[in-house]
Amino acid sequence: MAASIPVRPEGQPVRSVPMTEQPPDQPSRKPRVAVVFGGRSTEHAVSCISAGSVLAVIDRDAYDVVPIGISHDGRWVLAADEPGKLAIHGGTLPQVDDSGSAVVLSGDPTQRGLEVREAGKVPHALGEVDVVLPLLHGPYGEDGTIQGLLELAGVAYVGSGVFASAAAMDKGHMKALLTAAGVPVGPHAVVTPRQWATDKAAVRESAEALGYPLFVKPCRAGSSVGISKVHAPDGLDDAIERARSHDPRVVLEAAIEGREIECGVLEGLDGGAPEASVPAEVIVGGDHEFYDFEAKYLPDEGTELAVPANLHADVAQRVRDLACLAFDALSCEGLARVDFFVQRDGTVVLNEVNTMPGFTPVSMFPLMWKESGLDYPALVDRLLQTALRRSTGLR
Repeated sequence: MAASIPVRPEGQPVRSVPMTEQPPDQPSRKPRVAVVFGGRSTEHAVSCISAGSVLAVIDRDAYDVVPIGISHDGRWVLAADEPGKLAIHGGTLPQVDDSGSAVVLSGDPTQRGLEVREAGKVPHALGEVDVVLPLLHGPYGEDGTIQGLLELAGVAYVGSGVFASAAAMDKGHMKALLTAAGVPVGPHAVVTPRQWATDKAAVRESAEALGYPLFVKPCRAGSSVGISKVHAPDGLDDAIERARSHDPRVVLEAAIEGREIECGVLEGLDGGAPEASVPAEVIVGGDHEFYDFEAKYLPDEGTELAVPANLHADVAQRVRDLACLAFDALSCEGLARVDFFVQRDGTVVLNEVNTMPGFTPVSMFPLMWKESGLDYPALVDRLLQTALRRSTGLR
């Protein structure tokens, strides 16, 4: 069962979380947070927007902050601590400026620090990092890759570990694991590169079995990148090729008629059960057939967010319980946003699990927790403190 929603008295924080205590033989200092953003995936811009929002609210009296950008080609650089540069301006999406000094994180757990490398100069240490906030979405960030690097380096980080990150990122594996755990998911079929190369007829038969319309998605992408709604067989091949331009593994999903409901989950404090936020609803308007990239991130697209969702109490509790069950079934840590469809008869079907949901100004995750009593700055603080208290390695 989901833990109770935290209730905040007017004007009071939901909880007071102390700063990390320093060992008595070390001088007291603020924890150093490396906010890592950008990355090599097609969700680069979304990551930048998330980072700008977080940099604008993180408590500088409690933390030293080091912004680290990862360029499209994977170069790590010291980024300017200027949140405004990471916003959408006139429809132009932000990206990492790779002209900054190169930064390297050593995989040596005895170092736990960042090293700056500049052409013609001797490399120098930037300082020890206490916790990394990897605001990376999609492959090479949300999929267990950077989590593995941080585990090797012995540096604490916000969010799920290697396995949960990888499992949740791949929609095919995620659905298999959740089905085994008793979480209801919709009919679907995975298209591997070998299947598409050697037996397209079988793939088309799988699509026919699911029925039209159906959705074609990259297995390991988010933010609705590369997704198509296909109404008839003659649109299937093009939709698969579009998805394959983002990921060679593709998932076909039967269209489910229902309301799009989301729920935020946080790791329980001090090892307790995960906590679920109030559910919220995405109401897609305008000319959008589904919650695509433009509907999510660009203004004036006709999309409405109902926070909280207008659900019957029993259905809302079912959503929250299933969100926590999915969180535990995948061994998630830190945070996750769990997305559902709620059908007319009240049946709840899980759509996907996001282990690093967006933190943009219009993102559901912080909005749901604000409505549940945990405002944006307090939410960021709780995530950092949870990570600081957790060890790396097997746990």
